[in-house]
Amino acid sequence: MEPVQKPLPAAKWIPLSYSFSFLMRSRKLLFWSMLLVLFTIFVTWIGYIFTVDFVDGLTGSFFLNQPEAVGVWGWTKYSGWLVLEWVFLIVSRVAAFYLAFLTAYTLSAPGYVFLSTAAEKIHEGRYFEADAALTLKGVLIDLLEGVKIGLFGVIVTIGAIAANFIPVIGQVLVLLLYTYYSTLMFVDYPSSRRRWSLGKKIGWIRKHNTPALRLGILPALVSLIPLFNIFFMAMIFPLMTVHMTLNFTAIEQHSRPSEQ
Repeated sequence: MEPVQKPLPAAKWIPLSYSFSFLMRSRKLLFWSMLLVLFTIFVTWIGYIFTVDFVDGLTGSFFLNQPEAVGVWGWTKYSGWLVLEWVFLIVSRVAAFYLAFLTAYTLSAPGYVFLSTAAEKIHEGRYFEADAALTLKGVLIDLLEGVKIGLFGVIVTIGAIAANFIPVIGQVLVLLLYTYYSTLMFVDYPSSRRRWSLGKKIGWIRKHNTPALRLGILPALVSLIPLFNIFFMAMIFPLMTVHMTLNFTAIEQHSRPSEQ
C-alpha cells in the first residue's frame, strides 16, 4: 500500500508593499513602467476621441435639432428627446472608454510581457529559467492572446450587467467576476513567455483560487470607480504586473516538486 502524500503547504505570499519597493528600486523596471503607462493613456485617449467622433457621426443631426416644447404633446416629445440624449451620452461615452482601454490593453500586451519577464529575471537572478525567446512570432502570439482576453472581458462585462439585476447577491457576483477577470489579465503576462493557452491560464486560476482572489481584488475594486477607473487602472497596471509575476513565479516554483 502506497503511503498517502500530504499536500504541500501554501507558497510564500509576496505582499504588494514588497512588489512596490522592488519596482521602485529598479530603474529599468520603473522606466519601462512609465513608458507603458504613457502609452496606455495615450492610446486610450486617442481611441476614445475616435470612437466618440464615429458614434456621434452616426447619429447625424438627431440631437442637434431638438423638438419644440409647445403643448402637451410637444413637452412629451421634448422630455423623451432629452432623456434619450442623456442616456445616449452616458452609454456611448462609457462604452467608448472601455473599447479604447481594451484596445490599449491589447496593443500594450507585448510591452507588459517584457516588463513581467524583466521583473522575473531581476528577481530570480541566476535562478531565472528562460523559456520562449523574444521573436516577431512571439509578439504576434502575445497580441493574439491580448485580443482573446479582451474579447473574454466583453463576455464577462455582459455577465456582470445581467448579474447586477440580482439584489445584493448580484453585486457580490459582479465583484467576483471582475476580480477573477483582473487576475486573468495579469496572469497573462508571466504565462505568455511560457506560451500558455487561454484555457491553461484559466485552469491556473481555478487551481490557485485563493491567491487568484487576492491578486485580483484591488484591480477589480479600482475598475468599479466611475469615470476615473481607466486612468487609475493604467497607473497601477505596471505595479500589478510585477506583483502578479513575483507571486506567479513563487507559486509555480513551489508546486513544481508535486508535479514530478
